Amino acid sequence: MKLFSKKNTENIQGFKLIEVIIIVLVTSFLCSIATGLIFYKHYENTTIASYEKLSDNENVNEFLQVYASIIKEYYEDVDEAELVDSAINAMFSYLGDSYSEHLSKEETEELIERLAGEYQGIGVEIYLDKIIYSVFEDSPADKAGIKVDDQIIKVDGTDVSQMDNAEVSNMIKNSEGKITITLLRKEETITVEVQKDDLYIPSIVKQVINQNDKKIGYINISTFSNTTSEQFAKAIKSLEDENIESLIVDVRNNAGGYLVSAKEIASEFLEKGKIIYSLEEKNKTKDYKDQSLAKKDYPVVVLINEYSASASEILAGALKDSYNAILVGKKSYGKGKVQQTLNLEDGSMAKYTTAKWLRPNGECVDGVGIVPDYEVDLEVNEENQVLVDTQLNKAVEILAGN
Repeated sequence: MKLFSKKNTENIQGFKLIEVIIIVLVTSFLCSIATGLIFYKHYENTTIASYEKLSDNENVNEFLQVYASIIKEYYEDVDEAELVDSAINAMFSYLGDSYSEHLSKEETEELIERLAGEYQGIGVEIYLDKIIYSVFEDSPADKAGIKVDDQIIKVDGTDVSQMDNAEVSNMIKNSEGKITITLLRKEETITVEVQKDDLYIPSIVKQVINQNDKKIGYINISTFSNTTSEQFAKAIKSLEDENIESLIVDVRNNAGGYLVSAKEIASEFLEKGKIIYSLEEKNKTKDYKDQSLAKKDYPVVVLINEYSASASEILAGALKDSYNAILVGKKSYGKGKVQQTLNLEDGSMAKYTTAKWLRPNGECVDGVGIVPDYEVDLEVNEENQVLVDTQLNKAVEILAGN
């Protein structure tokens, strides 16, 4: 959910909640604005145990014996790759852990792309009937004069009116050199040339809210990608350059991402040596503390809701327990497990739980969530569309001293 507020007003209203299909052109980055990400520790493909040791394992030998017999003697042809995939999936089924799974090559590529945080493109998001939903600041599209609400009608001279958003995205993705895009802007037809470039996938929205003669910074984090902490650092510097006196960090509807991203953002605020989180593994528990010299001293409110999970809960818990931030909204999702990933030779990925993470206060949020200091329901209509963002209003009220 993208939130906005009106300056110098007591009643800050949110825009209508809609399931918006976001397509970042040129990368086939396709997801809805409510799409969540997986929080996990990322490791390169490593050998868990030596082949010599595995060859002595009677369980492994039993599996190999059955596998060899099926391949050799089963009365019909057997797809060996599918057989192995089925065996891997059966292992994950045995674990009974919804966060441990075998991702296909395609699913792996999609996950990596989503969490990369950068891509080669023109810098727009589209929704519905190829209408421009947003234009990234200083992107090729921005420089070419493409505007919000423009509708794409041609790509390199080809009429796209009968194509869906994904088809148009693939057309642009496969284009080489400059791309000629024809747009409908109200009643006017406009043609622009756009050159693809390396860009961030935006995961940060910032603004200043003026209330009671106070400047309150606001940062919405939509996901914790590989570039989110860098985007956050730039956003917080920009807000501090505008002399904000306090800050609202909004992680509502943010289902997670990279652990390191949440850790680096928390390190912007905490004093060196403060605990960010702890990992409870099979045989040990380890505290992870802030090692940076950076710190803040102004008041912070964190907005959370039932869709704030994983890395969002890491950040909210760290700011609450180690910075004395105030939490506003609804109880968070409660995902307190950490997944490790193993990249397999066929391009697929094994993802399995290796630990629970704990808040600085020692609590595990798994299945429990984090309860806010101020529990606030949104004001919605019969279709569950937000009429007034009462949660954001409450955060402003707290920081503005109403």
